[in-house]
Amino acid sequence: MDHTPDIALLGIGTAVPAWRLDQADTALRVAEALRDDPGAARWARRIFRQQGIEARYTCEPNLLEEAGACRYFPRSREAAPATAERMGVYRREALPLARLAAERALADSGTPPGAVTHLITTSCTGQYLPGLDAELIRALGLPASVNRLPLTFVGCAAGLKAIGLARQFAAASPNGDVCVLVVCVELCTLHFQPSGAREDLFAASLFGDGASACVVGAPADGRTAVFRLGQPRSVLLPGGEADMTWNIGPYGFELMLSANVPRLIRTHLPAEIRPFMAGGTAPGLWAIHPGGRGIIDAVEETCGLSAEQTRPSREVLRQYGNMSSVAILFVMQELRRELQRRPTRTGPLDGIAVAFGPGLTAELLPFGFAHAPVPGESGQVAVHA
Repeated sequence: MDHTPDIALLGIGTAVPAWRLDQADTALRVAEALRDDPGAARWARRIFRQQGIEARYTCEPNLLEEAGACRYFPRSREAAPATAERMGVYRREALPLARLAAERALADSGTPPGAVTHLITTSCTGQYLPGLDAELIRALGLPASVNRLPLTFVGCAAGLKAIGLARQFAAASPNGDVCVLVVCVELCTLHFQPSGAREDLFAASLFGDGASACVVGAPADGRTAVFRLGQPRSVLLPGGEADMTWNIGPYGFELMLSANVPRLIRTHLPAEIRPFMAGGTAPGLWAIHPGGRGIIDAVEETCGLSAEQTRPSREVLRQYGNMSSVAILFVMQELRRELQRRPTRTGPLDGIAVAFGPGLTAELLPFGFAHAPVPGESGQVAVHA
């Protein structure tokens, strides 16, 4: 893989809200809310069980209430929070979560806030002005002149897209003095729909809240990179324009994720992976966006991967669900932990990160792991006590 110029992901930070949604318990409460529609209740119990998820996190404590008291669960639409109320919660909760992840990424990379030259933010679960990017500058003490790029409504692929763009910004610097902070935050659970429709229950069974961040730039002062980054690739796969949609409705954002997505991945991904196969051999390390059990299965089967290669993605899905743009950095952090635990570390290890978004878009980014221990590694923490 091409490491010229030498640009790396230098540090990672993650955060989740305090409120934990147990998957089995949530399924029971959703089914109870649907007791007048036995078919929908059966479907809810089934789809929650099949996702490969044990828990997710939410910024909204009302989602832990009993079925009759939860305003987000299927029942009278008049009781459900309108979009404006949900956006109010988003505005209140997004900044603290994003700030914490960003602070941990800066600390993990040993980067002082004043050294950041570019800030890329991603979110598809809320929007307001002045935006998260402007608020983060003040909250983190970044330079007022930092170059800002907010990526909104890019969906699950946005996190990897942002890392790829950060790599491009850093690589274009003739002096190697560009330092990019990427911050992703998604509050997906605010968009639980008060509906028993299958597509709405599928979304309710899959998505969770979280934030992640990373620092991208040229390694300096002898600091070992976490992951060295190659040339990113973005491609719009044919035939998937209607299979992943996200629309603004009266009760939050309405997601449609088609069961056709894994089939499209199986059909089109091999041709996109081929340019990254040196000598016809697939990369050894894989960071797959945990968009759902079926998506991980499709990549595993199509690319002939082992259970060990997909374990980091499945582990993030199990513990946190699909956190949209946030999740890819959780996977890369889990992969780093796994690699650092290995007793034998000989030579560089090359890999590829893959994420999918509306369109159907595929984002691909080759990377290499640096074996030396990384000081100050951070884990997930909750915002609230």
